[in-house]
Amino acid sequence: MNIPGIDSFYIFISQLRIPAVRWTDVVEVLIIAYLAYHILLWIKNTRAWQLMKGISVVLAIAFAAAFFNMTTILWIFQHFAGIAVTALVIILQPELRNAMEELGRRNFLSSIFRMEPSKTEEGRFSDRTINELVRACTEMGRVKTGALIVIEQTTPLVEYARSGIDIDGIVSSQLLINIFEKNTPLHDGAVIIKGNRIVSATSYLPLSSSRLDKNLGTRHRAGMGISEETDALTLIVSEETGFISYTYKGQLWNKVTPEELRGALIRLQNKLSEEEVKNRNNARSAFKSISGLGWQALRRSRSGSGTSGAGKPSEPSGDAPGPPETSKEPVSTGEEGGAHD
Repeated sequence: MNIPGIDSFYIFISQLRIPAVRWTDVVEVLIIAYLAYHILLWIKNTRAWQLMKGISVVLAIAFAAAFFNMTTILWIFQHFAGIAVTALVIILQPELRNAMEELGRRNFLSSIFRMEPSKTEEGRFSDRTINELVRACTEMGRVKTGALIVIEQTTPLVEYARSGIDIDGIVSSQLLINIFEKNTPLHDGAVIIKGNRIVSATSYLPLSSSRLDKNLGTRHRAGMGISEETDALTLIVSEETGFISYTYKGQLWNKVTPEELRGALIRLQNKLSEEEVKNRNNARSAFKSISGLGWQALRRSRSGSGTSGAGKPSEPSGDAPGPPETSKEPVSTGEEGGAHD
């Protein structure tokens, strides 16, 4: 029974060929999908989302003008298309800069394999620094003294530190309270901390363009601004309410308790716990013991080979055999030494 079109369908199916897929093609597809996803995510989370809505309206007008042959509108689009692209880059300059900086800060291996940053026994700063920071923020919050403290992590803050006055002092609650005391020369601006030392005071920070609560002032906006451009942790004490807040990676935690502030600092400290330090020390001791036994066995084997090579049997003894008494260079000892060297 002949069905109309069935022969054409069979011919079409017979001509289909599955293309050869190389591993580079799979990698290419994954890279394009990754870039497309992050570009769409970037557009949605920035002002580019509203701009894309306006561009879609303009494109709809252009398609309508082309469909109905509106020559004047088409002439305007043709002559202003190049200028529009340049204007688009200028308008989105802050967002494009932030996107490139975020791309430079991103660790692709850790994002793919979910690797945690390596911890050290000392951490980025000491436990004493954490205690001094928590004590200073608590005391300043009790008397409603405004404060803005930026703690450097991996992104250098040299550019912002240069805008202030060099301090180079050990972190202490008394020094921080004295810096932010009202009507003092250093109270205005931010304090930048690197490790266990105060680098600078009265430093200027970029203000965030994000929408914040109207009850939050310039300190909170500056704390959000530096957290959007760097990976620093910023501590904020409100002068109006005395509440403690902190910002990190573009997020704000408002009205935190001293315990919550201490927890955030401990997470940023990235320090090995006592159990992890103990396990690491035990592993090092075991490795040294195994290495010592290996070296002793190697020396014994070299000495034994040297004695037999000289033609003199070695006497059995509980101690390691001594060097051969002959002046000739044993072949076996030289081979062992060469492999060892």
